[in-house]
Amino acid sequence: MGNGLVNVRDQKFLLFEQMGIDKLFKSRKYGEYTLDDAAMMLGEAEKLAVNVMVPTYAEGDREGCTFADGKVKTPACYHEAYAKICEAGWNCAARDPEVGGQGMPLLLFSACAELFNAANFSLMMYPGLTCGAAALIEKFGSEEQKKKYMSKMYAGEYGGTMCLTEPGAGSDVGALRTKAVKQGDGTYKITGTKMFISSGDHDLCSNNIHAVLARIEGDPAGTDGISIFIVPKIRVNDDGSLGSGNDVLTGNIEHKMGIKGSATCTLNFGENDDCVGELLGRERQGMAIMFHMMNEARLEVGMQGLGHASAAFEHARDYARERIQSRAIWDMTNPEARAVPIIEHPDVRRSLLWMKSYVEGIRALNYYVAFAFDRAEIAEDEVEKKKWRGILELLTPVCKAFSSDKGVEICSLAIDIYGGYGYCSEYPVEQYLRDVKIACIYEGTNAIQALDLVGRKLTRDRGQALKNLFAEIGSTAARAA
Repeated sequence: MGNGLVNVRDQKFLLFEQMGIDKLFKSRKYGEYTLDDAAMMLGEAEKLAVNVMVPTYAEGDREGCTFADGKVKTPACYHEAYAKICEAGWNCAARDPEVGGQGMPLLLFSACAELFNAANFSLMMYPGLTCGAAALIEKFGSEEQKKKYMSKMYAGEYGGTMCLTEPGAGSDVGALRTKAVKQGDGTYKITGTKMFISSGDHDLCSNNIHAVLARIEGDPAGTDGISIFIVPKIRVNDDGSLGSGNDVLTGNIEHKMGIKGSATCTLNFGENDDCVGELLGRERQGMAIMFHMMNEARLEVGMQGLGHASAAFEHARDYARERIQSRAIWDMTNPEARAVPIIEHPDVRRSLLWMKSYVEGIRALNYYVAFAFDRAEIAEDEVEKKKWRGILELLTPVCKAFSSDKGVEICSLAIDIYGGYGYCSEYPVEQYLRDVKIACIYEGTNAIQALDLVGRKLTRDRGQALKNLFAEIGSTAARAA
């Protein structure tokens, strides 16, 4: 019997047969891993997803997040689950061991992450965003910033966010009004309001470290004038202890259609002119730095679409096997014939086959994109590295948009298979649909992904990435012939 989330046999087929993850284990970077390790880790991820995370899914949706007296509380059931995720190192498993990770190939971690996102992706948003923000500090931060913030973020002690959106600046990021004023000690006073900030405030961690886009006073308008700042909710002393508040105040939380266990906040920076930020990287480098986190987040969103699509299909198929209703089409005129499981009715079977096909397709797409990342990581020459990075960048908007669009369609079709029961909260498929819809919207709407693909990715280097992708497709087809 399956786990109700993901077809693990198909996962193993992709990892061990189609992608050939053993190729990665022959490299210096991933050489300590074996096929047995990969199978064991996938099994441990399945146990955590089924035994720890699934029980929080409906309960977290019912309880949701609450906001009172300036403080945000997450669902009570999230606390133990979050602690177990971090204790096992799943919050940063794909990061290097030198910074607290497990050095796991992204391909393997993606298979584990599919299970986690199928179980409860609103819970997974907390460690996911934290890991992304910590990675920015790892790549662009000073040694002092890494010591002060990064280590505790990777450990799950501190949370992390990405603060772009403002009331008047959504997709048009260049219209932002958050301001940074340089101080004599090299820090900056930050003033402004950010909205729709996922994990913007919560009680799962002792501190929250915000990556905030702002314009330094006097810098030019538009995206070229944007810088990025590290802004902690609570100031961190030189010895690593927590100091005073940093004038980062939560204005409210959104009351949403789905992902109710994820705190989506409006944050006010510097209402009392006492919010201090540290420049990350160089001045006016904000958009370039933020896109490192944004592209990673878009891959995570693709995994959210895949995870819920997979779970919706698994539940719909199992329900169709059990639900007895009407005679088979070839016995419709036979009054003595018995009613059959609805999976035997042609339209239900067609719907399930359509769902299965797309679930397996978007799973293969997501895993291939992760594989491209790993191939770039292990490449021993710049030509090979550039090739795989190009394929990764080309497919990132496709992965985000296609996975989330199909995720919505698959979850909607799952409700149809359940009939009236699917519309009721006693079954999980209505929540799958409510939750997965956001994946089409945040981290750049899917229309923005289309613009990114056509306007940037396809034409870059005279279409070399697309040519390389076609060459890989041709090579695979030739081997299969």
